[in-house]
Amino acid sequence: ETGLFAGFFLPGDSLLFVAGIYSDDLVNNALPFQSGSTIINLFILGTLIALAGIVGNTVGYWFGRKSGPFLFERKDSLLFKKKYLYQAKDFYDKNGGFAVIVARFVPFIRTFAPIVAGIVEMDKKKYFFYNVVGCFAWVITMVCAGYFLNKAFPILQTKLELIVIVIVLVSTLPIIYKMIQAKREKKKNAGN
Repeated sequence: ETGLFAGFFLPGDSLLFVAGIYSDDLVNNALPFQSGSTIINLFILGTLIALAGIVGNTVGYWFGRKSGPFLFERKDSLLFKKKYLYQAKDFYDKNGGFAVIVARFVPFIRTFAPIVAGIVEMDKKKYFFYNVVGCFAWVITMVCAGYFLNKAFPILQTKLELIVIVIVLVSTLPIIYKMIQAKREKKKNAGN
């Protein structure tokens, strides 16, 4: 899901939650040794997933950094407005660290936030720090939620499809709410 645009439609939160449910099986079947400890398995799984997420977002940042100068030179068109780049730059200058961390928890946004951070030339060291913090926070939260909720309610394994749908809906509700709110605000302003 992270990295370039290719995986924006994948349900990252749901996959991490399910990985937490099956963490022992995943780690014990993937590694040539058995750790024998569920906590160690969670740590191994979380670390591997977080490292992959960090690398993916770093690639997205790099891609944005390389394409940024071209975009700032590009002329406005129907789908592209340079003023949005300047707005994004102002936003990242003020809230860049917060944006990188919170974007991990918001579907669709997590795919494009590192690219935009690169385009607007967010400081590399600052970006990397917040990328690492955000990725570990996201992975640990989702994997541990899957693991511990499954331990408390073992029936979860029989309801995976429902769980995935609920997680996708819950994680996209803020975006839908904001879109509806923006549309109402636009209508209200047009009426004045």
